[in-house]
Amino acid sequence: MEELDIIKRVFLLAIAKREDGENLKTTTEILVDTGMFEGGMKEAKQVLLELKASGHVVEENLSMIGVMEADKAEREFKQ
Repeated sequence: MEELDIIKRVFLLAIAKREDGENLKTTTEILVDTGMFEGGMKEAKQVLLELKASGHVVEENLSMIGVMEADKAEREFKQ
C-alpha cells in the first residue's frame, strides 16, 4: 500500500476525531475553514472522493484501513 500524503492523513484523522453527530460534510467544511486546502471546497471534495475510491472511507465512516491510517497519523503527529 502506498504512503498517503499529509493532506489525506490529516483528513482521515479529522474523520476519526469528529464529534458525535458530526457528518462528513461538516468535517470537510471545518477542514476547509482552517485553510488546509488551497483549492477550497472543490479540492476538499476531490480528496474525499480519492479517500473513498481507495477504500479508506466508506459512506460516512472510516474503513478498517482508514482507521489504521488515522491511528498511524496520530502517532506520527504526537512525536
